[in-house]
Amino acid sequence: MVEFHVETDRLRLREFRGDADWRAFFRHTNTPQVMRWLAGVMDEDGVAAQRQRVEACLATNGFCFWLVERLDDGGWLSGEVLGFCGLKRADAPGSSVTGEMEIGWRLRADAWGRGYAREAARAALAASFGRLGAERIVALTLAENTSSWGLMKRLGMVRRSDLDYADERYDPPFRDTIVYAITREQWENAP
Repeated sequence: MVEFHVETDRLRLREFRGDADWRAFFRHTNTPQVMRWLAGVMDEDGVAAQRQRVEACLATNGFCFWLVERLDDGGWLSGEVLGFCGLKRADAPGSSVTGEMEIGWRLRADAWGRGYAREAARAALAASFGRLGAERIVALTLAENTSSWGLMKRLGMVRRSDLDYADERYDPPFRDTIVYAITREQWENAP
């Protein structure tokens, strides 16, 4: 299998390569601010389970969430791990979109508001419609997570309230999942 790798103007998206990548990712993203809408900071078991899920997703599908690095260009956070962004097959129990291609992202708080998430997500969407041949991509969040669904809208995704569902693994406010989606046609015709 060929390792996924794509570069944008400022970022590199690539597969996680081992313990050092995972340590950097969790050091920067397993924080109260970043995990606010993701059911809170994970303990050691949660961190291990998250890593195992991503690695199993990659082994099963040939793709999953990719590490996002700032390119070493001498700029702010040059060469640093910013988080992850990528695609997986939706698999939440009772989900209305099980099996569909799902985009997701998680970036460190000091990288917010600089356009990195949008840049990474656009690269991931391009890969999903191009290399992976997806026909529709969904994104999941909570109604209260305005930053997340705001990005979904900026990416050209459309709110699909008919697909919202309750994720019974979590208590409110983390249970009620809202869905955005974008089709290949919408992506190709976006300005």
